[in-house]
Amino acid sequence: MKEEYDFSESVKNPYIQKLNQEITIRLDEEVITYFQELAEETDIPYQSLIYLYLQDCVRSQRKLSLEWLSSI
Repeated sequence: MKEEYDFSESVKNPYIQKLNQEITIRLDEEVITYFQELAEETDIPYQSLIYLYLQDCVRSQRKLSLEWLSSI
């Protein structure tokens, strides 16, 4: 191993902005079970499937359709 290295021509990592951010999210049992069953069929970890689904929503600009029941 060298005693000293020359980093004068080094380049910043161009992928640093694309790193995933770890978060905590609460999902009900029905959602988790759905993705776990899908994971068994596809042989892809369920966390990855959830990520891929959300990523697909972003890329296709899918909007959530919600209807609130009136309390009348």
